[in-house]
Amino acid sequence: MSLKGKNILLGVCGSIAAYKIASLIRLLVKAEAEVQVVMTPEATQFITPLTLSTLSKKPVFVDYYDPKTGEWNNHVHLALKADLLLVAPASANTLAKFAHGLCDNLLTACYLSAKCPVYLAPAMDLDMWKHPATRQNIEKLQAHGNVLIPPGEGELASGLVGEGRLAEPEDIFAFLKSSLTVALPLSGKKALVTAGPTYEAIDPVRFIGNHSSGKMGYAIAKALARLGAEVTLISGPTDLATPPSVYRVDVRSAQQMFEAASAHFGDSDIVVMSAAVADYTPQEVADQKIKKKAEDFNITLKKTVDILGTLGQQKTARQTLVGFALETNNELENAQNKLIRKNADFIVLNSMQDKGAGFATDTNKVTVLQKDGKVIPFDLKSKDDVARDICDLIVQHQFRQ
Repeated sequence: MSLKGKNILLGVCGSIAAYKIASLIRLLVKAEAEVQVVMTPEATQFITPLTLSTLSKKPVFVDYYDPKTGEWNNHVHLALKADLLLVAPASANTLAKFAHGLCDNLLTACYLSAKCPVYLAPAMDLDMWKHPATRQNIEKLQAHGNVLIPPGEGELASGLVGEGRLAEPEDIFAFLKSSLTVALPLSGKKALVTAGPTYEAIDPVRFIGNHSSGKMGYAIAKALARLGAEVTLISGPTDLATPPSVYRVDVRSAQQMFEAASAHFGDSDIVVMSAAVADYTPQEVADQKIKKKAEDFNITLKKTVDILGTLGQQKTARQTLVGFALETNNELENAQNKLIRKNADFIVLNSMQDKGAGFATDTNKVTVLQKDGKVIPFDLKSKDDVARDICDLIVQHQFRQ
């Protein structure tokens, strides 16, 4: 599993082993990961924030806010942006705080806000590592789903020789790559996502389009990539940045989107058709800009290719096909009909009647209809959270195959 484009939140605790983190950051940055460092106040006594900021090419955060500017270092934003949280070195003190939910610095606040995988690389003296209290804390943290990167053996700062030494940077780096490959549920799967609007040309300067921003589709592509899938994103015109680890194909028209989707469909295990594709396109496209002359002006339109319906007829048993329906009336009935007609496994229903849902918003409220007849309503959420809900259903469907 490549670490390229992964957002790694790196917590550094107060330990003499903190000096090794400079080498670890260099390895991660060389692998093209995005590394954001958060240090405990005690960690700054062992290695300076300036050193780690220089290596990570990002500001290092220590406190909840900058006392000079009053600017808040948002622990929730830091945690939710992360693809993984790595704490190295993880001191006995910080491990105890994590295990018991104590929150007295920025790093512990990030830990309690994190929804991503958490990796802990302990570093402490032999007697501290072997103490029953530490052992209980480790067991509790592992029971909560945290992943332990075992400490090594060797000479310790106290002069003792034994277990408790921070794993070497190269070993931590290799552990992350190996663990991510094994742990992610969609590792080895290929996913195809369409997103955004299509623009149907009238003349060289005008087009027929819609208000889709592409945010929902991009959130789904990002969520699938975080689950380990190899994602191809076919995008209509948007201003959105390509999600990390996602291969993007840019198109403009419905025909171009159909051709790109068809080219990738056969190799895809998961297909999510979230783009707002135009139903009609001009019969003829003018070579020159149409001048404003007559009081009335008519454009003859023809139907575009039904991408979801066409691909649905080609779908095999190993594939999961997800379509979207934006409705203004008879929502459930129309969505159910679409589910059947398109041979989809899921239809994600948006209603224009729901405040905060639909085009160009950062939130969405959906109801998912399944092929087996089950209807699952979800509350209004951020589009990232909606994407995670949809991806949970996709994972379940893939493992029922």
